[in-house]
Amino acid sequence: EPTEPALRRLSHHLLAHYQKGTRPVRDWRTTTTVAIDLMVYAILSVDEKNQVLTTYIWYRQHWTDEFLQWDPAHFDNLTQISLPAESIWVPDILINEFVDVGRSPRVPYVYVSHHGEVQNLKPIQVMTACSLDIYNFPFDVQNCSLTFTSWLHHIHDINLSLWRQPDLVKFDRSVFMNQGEWELLYVLTHFQEFRVKSSDSYAEMKFYVVIRRRPLFYTVSLLLPSIFLMVMDIVGFYLPPNSGERVSFKITLLLGYSVFLIIVSDTLPATAVGTPLIGIYFVVCMALLVISLTETILIVRLVHKQDLQPHVPHWVKHLLLEQAPILLCIRDKKKFSQSRPQSSDISRQVENTDSTANLNPYSCEDPRECEVVGGTRPPGEGSPLAHGLLREVTAIRQFLEKREEFRDVARE
Repeated sequence: EPTEPALRRLSHHLLAHYQKGTRPVRDWRTTTTVAIDLMVYAILSVDEKNQVLTTYIWYRQHWTDEFLQWDPAHFDNLTQISLPAESIWVPDILINEFVDVGRSPRVPYVYVSHHGEVQNLKPIQVMTACSLDIYNFPFDVQNCSLTFTSWLHHIHDINLSLWRQPDLVKFDRSVFMNQGEWELLYVLTHFQEFRVKSSDSYAEMKFYVVIRRRPLFYTVSLLLPSIFLMVMDIVGFYLPPNSGERVSFKITLLLGYSVFLIIVSDTLPATAVGTPLIGIYFVVCMALLVISLTETILIVRLVHKQDLQPHVPHWVKHLLLEQAPILLCIRDKKKFSQSRPQSSDISRQVENTDSTANLNPYSCEDPRECEVVGGTRPPGEGSPLAHGLLREVTAIRQFLEKREEFRDVARE
């Protein structure tokens, strides 16, 4: 019975004549099939400006090594052993979208079964390039791909396959930490052959990681304050324009919204591809506030228009009332100038007549109609006073008729 432990004897038996520099097949025509699997553990960061996605995944590889096989009966029924990853052949499978080496923990060992099946399980921090569409921020959904392929070997040497069924990979969120900003929706898989010009084709396995942003934080901190400010701007129209507080209230709202935009400018993602829709919304709200302030200024101007207008100068009155009628052939200047003193004399006569009529209770507009109840006439009939009153009344009627003619001419 051997005294050396079975693990040490088996490790020495497998690695004594092992050559890790060659592909582990006895016939070079045999293709090494590597089955891969992926589970998303966390979404660390999404850099919209640099278009970089940082994720933490659990990655698994499985292939068959024909030179790592043994009979368990010769080694104390040992069916599985862990060997250093640096001591055996490992496929050169990389991610095409790699942009930086993440700080991934190093796992130095792999599991090997007695049939030659090698399992390489390791966590990886992946920093990959991703085309991020932020138009619907903060209600955006991103689709980033992780393409696994052999960097050197053709599909005839190394082929890729999926370890689990696509449906199991799609909705597997068993290890995902979903308390962050991003939520994992599903993971899609797709196998394809990739060819560069006239060279041989390569095997590629794509994993499409579909994630969605949780919009609650941005809704509370961005959308609701903007909506409140716009509602206050609408309420400001109920202030009376002549109070003097409407313009100052609008200016205060505009200043507050400007400060709000300065604060949220660092929160909005900045890319050279396009502008998010919420940024356009903020610009439109700012434009509406400016239009509202302009409209308020115009309304206040119209309300106080009568107070702001100066009195008409005398030379303007002389030009429009005396010179303009002559130029427009409305009336002769001499008749217009003569009518002014005549109208003033007639107005004085009217005033005297009114005072005389108040003193004489028997006076009427027409002396012929003045009669006393009972058939008698008032005293003084045929006297000079009655004839004078008749002339005054006739002059007043003529004045009124001339004034109406003057008004008609002025209207024309």
